[in-house]
Amino acid sequence: MKRAASQSQIVNTRVVYCGDNLDQLRKLPDECVNLIYIDPPFNSNRNYEVFWGETKEKRSFEDRHESTKAYIEYMRPRCVELHRVLRKTGSFYYHCDWHASHYVKVMLDQIFGENNFRNEIIWRRTTGKTQSYKQFPNNHDSIFFYTQSDNGIFHRMFVPLSAERISSHYRNIDPETRRPYSLSDLTGDGIRHGATGQPWRGFDPNEKQRHWATSPAELDELDAKGMIYWPKKVGGWPRIKRYLDTQEGVQLDTIWSDIPPINSQAVESLGYPTQKPLPLLERIIKASSNENDIVLDAFCGCGTALVAAQKLKRQWIGIDISPTACRVMAQRLKKDCGLKEDEKSWRDGTGFVVRDLPRSQEQLRKIPSFEFENWAVIALGGIPNKVQVGDMGIDGKIYPVSATPARTDKETGHLDFMDVWYPVQVKQRDKVGRPDIDSFEAMMTRENRSKGFFVSFDYSRDALTEVDRFFKSSGKIIVPLTVQEILDEEIARKLA
Repeated sequence: MKRAASQSQIVNTRVVYCGDNLDQLRKLPDECVNLIYIDPPFNSNRNYEVFWGETKEKRSFEDRHESTKAYIEYMRPRCVELHRVLRKTGSFYYHCDWHASHYVKVMLDQIFGENNFRNEIIWRRTTGKTQSYKQFPNNHDSIFFYTQSDNGIFHRMFVPLSAERISSHYRNIDPETRRPYSLSDLTGDGIRHGATGQPWRGFDPNEKQRHWATSPAELDELDAKGMIYWPKKVGGWPRIKRYLDTQEGVQLDTIWSDIPPINSQAVESLGYPTQKPLPLLERIIKASSNENDIVLDAFCGCGTALVAAQKLKRQWIGIDISPTACRVMAQRLKKDCGLKEDEKSWRDGTGFVVRDLPRSQEQLRKIPSFEFENWAVIALGGIPNKVQVGDMGIDGKIYPVSATPARTDKETGHLDFMDVWYPVQVKQRDKVGRPDIDSFEAMMTRENRSKGFFVSFDYSRDALTEVDRFFKSSGKIIVPLTVQEILDEEIARKLA
């Protein structure tokens, strides 16, 4: 296959894969990517309800796991694979919040090695958050930064000097050029016996138990350029001038409070619940990669990392389990990056492709039943049932925004699933009949659920008649959805 000049010879890039990232990561070769950023679902008990795109598809998001243990068990094999595909000079960033961050750090130390941990970056994602009067507001996320070795790519970054620092430190004005400057010491602590310890222009640093910051010859060069300040006060020592217009700024540290979060009024907002601002991803990509390097996001959601990588002339690979997220991602890459979505454009370097996205009823009829169930539940914004046998007629659950945590286990500190949920039943059949609806009604009655969702390719007249009868007699709602309605993104009204 002919590749564009910028396409990697090791692995296909500018590709979005729809599916479980664990399966896809296992297909990638060893040491094939330069930078990995992931923002996996937090263990946070937060629910989201969101409208996406012009079709107003209403989705509920539940980004919790049953416990911190389950969350770590879910993430561990994925992080092992991410470690495997990362190059020796590569970097890894794991974005999380306070709910499981300490457990995540321990897991990553085990996989990447404690010595390869570089920083915990604190991103201040919000301000003035209302919370219990018994604790401080949780207003930040943590981003754990690891490298594969001591040879990881890293570019120092700087932020502009604050107005306060400029006014306090750059009060001196050069009389000829009118350039503001500050004054800094020309010496360092401790005696040196080499060139930097020798007297210069009558000043001996050893008398003050110090040494010159550079050699006398280089000090002469600085003086010739007008960079040395000679005090008029008797006994005063020369100092170096640091002009404001030559300063890079303040080196960026691990507290990032200068990048605001996405809000509903932001230009880049897609309505995606956990969307991260583009400048945040641009900063990470600039710091730990070079042009044409390969960036991987295995939980890419609405694709912010991919857009940032494309704009910064990097290659990229995205993976997400949600077909809807992959569609949003594709629209964003076309709109924001001007890329075309087709095979020809992908091959000649002007486009991208989305792989493994279910596009037809025929494709969905051919996949294994448990994969079909997972696809349907996830497409509705629910959580699939991990139990394949004895699931009691529940293939998944949808948690509405109004749901609240049922209880907190004081012994473990884990938050249980919430009591308010709607069951999802999925049948990979051409037509669901009355007996299937009867079984679903029995489950809803047993579980005391007020609303439930049923997914199939079609329904018999008797089945739909029974749905109406059940509502009239019990007040409980069964929402019958067809596969085509999900594929056509016409489920907003029925999910409301």
